[in-house]
Amino acid sequence: MPSRTTSEFTLDPPEAERLANLSGPFDGHLRMIELRLGVEIANRGNIFRIVGPEVAVGKAESLLRDLWNDAANETLGEPAIHLRLAEAEADRVVDEDIESQEVAIRVKRGTIRGRGSNQAKYLHAIAINDINFGIGPAGTGKTFLAVASAVEALNDGRVQRLILVRPAVEAGEKLGFLPGDLTQKVDPYLRPLYDALYEMLGVEKVVKLLEKNVIEIAPLAYMRGRTLNDAFVILDEAQNTSIEQMKMFLTRIGFGSTAVVTGDMTQIDLPKHQKSGLKDALEVLRGVDGISFTFFESRDVVRHPLVAKIVNAYDARDAKDADTGQAP
Repeated sequence: MPSRTTSEFTLDPPEAERLANLSGPFDGHLRMIELRLGVEIANRGNIFRIVGPEVAVGKAESLLRDLWNDAANETLGEPAIHLRLAEAEADRVVDEDIESQEVAIRVKRGTIRGRGSNQAKYLHAIAINDINFGIGPAGTGKTFLAVASAVEALNDGRVQRLILVRPAVEAGEKLGFLPGDLTQKVDPYLRPLYDALYEMLGVEKVVKLLEKNVIEIAPLAYMRGRTLNDAFVILDEAQNTSIEQMKMFLTRIGFGSTAVVTGDMTQIDLPKHQKSGLKDALEVLRGVDGISFTFFESRDVVRHPLVAKIVNAYDARDAKDADTGQAP
């Protein structure tokens, strides 16, 4: 673990309005910098104290001084903070030097924290990166924690809307055999996302937000041609996307947006000859700054204890390349 250091400095001249501009609503800008750089920032007026790994503290002090100069002439918003962090190569500092901080999410049901190191890492990654992948077996909290992060971002005003997306089926013609209009046809495929929202916000509020289009739940095909600014976007069951669909989705992301992609590589329902867009993205995007990957294992399962045992049993069978067609 990198050595920790402390820096104390004063931002002059002392101006209350400029300080409020720098700090953001409820110190939101300072919190962004803390999470992104892995430091702790405290201040009494224009006197600041930063604690953390030496490299990150230096980055944070330099960034605050630059933002202080900017705050004299412009109103700072989250996009401005985000761009300054990108210029400071904040992602490189986090990847090399910083341990994950605990992130507590406040929603209707109470405070949600990660259970175990992988969930804690996942929440921290979502807080500091624009695009995040959560990959692992069922029951590890991939979608639940992503929806919780999205709801908190909406409640805090960090995004203007939530967009939850799923690939519906492999072939569009199969929808024709289902009753109802298009919304009713794809609704069963999106039901798990509704369930997570109901638990976070309550049914009544979810219905109101859906009516106002603050929350949008849609099949992946609806994303083509759109640019999503100031939104929290979740792509669930991403193992069933094609390479083209995954590329299309990832290039929809605009300024002020966060995207989370979740999937389970052991439950691909695509035709045998078709490569999963999620698998392809893992190969292409690993190592790209600003994109995080969190890999869950059976030990991260938070459902019924038998779920972890089931996952392990199937993994063991697959590892042996058994050709009997029977589970152990």
